[in-house]
Amino acid sequence: MRPPELVTLDVWTVAAHDVPRAVWRMAADRRAVRRLPGAGFAKLLGTGDGRTFTVRDADPLRWAALVAWDSAADADRFDGSVPARAWGRIAREHAQFRLAPAGSRGRWSGREPFGGAPHPPQDGPVASITRARLRPTRAASFWRAVPPVAEELHTVPGLRCAFGIGEAPLGYQGTFSLWDSTDALREFAHRRAAHRDVMQRTPTEGWYAEELFARFGVVEVRGTLDGRTP
Repeated sequence: MRPPELVTLDVWTVAAHDVPRAVWRMAADRRAVRRLPGAGFAKLLGTGDGRTFTVRDADPLRWAALVAWDSAADADRFDGSVPARAWGRIAREHAQFRLAPAGSRGRWSGREPFGGAPHPPQDGPVASITRARLRPTRAASFWRAVPPVAEELHTVPGLRCAFGIGEAPLGYQGTFSLWDSTDALREFAHRRAAHRDVMQRTPTEGWYAEELFARFGVVEVRGTLDGRTP
């Protein structure tokens, strides 16, 4: 599959009194986002702090849209679309991460949304997206393994931001993380003990019915998250 030219992750933060409107938008906009011109792959996502990957992590004030675009011009038109304008009316804060695919393995909903061919290491900031669909019979074991990894993540130098993403509170687990450099990402992924242990256990534990890991170069970050541009 040919990689998309650009991938965007839009993150909207809403006030507590607008949570019902955000939940409605999640239901109402799924088909509309998928039908946008140039949207080869699109998901509306909830977010969380990613510390246990259970329903306790969920953040009802923060919501996201992940879209793989055929062209940068298609991505540029998203801000003027009906779904983006609707979210803009209820969001008190908005950040958009504009990402260039740099390598991906695995599948999401049976597809390879970001292409599979790796590219040379990216100079400058990079991002990663992980996503897995848990096997129900292995979920408890996975949840026991996650907390040390989550704690370790936030101690790694070079991490700009990280949060959980998911299509549902349980069973569909994912993370988005933004790093100063490829070396910083590799330090966490391959050299930190807790994450390395989980990687080594994955083939034998059989936690996932489907999994994906993708890496991106960061083209641009627009807007703010928690009052600052990551």
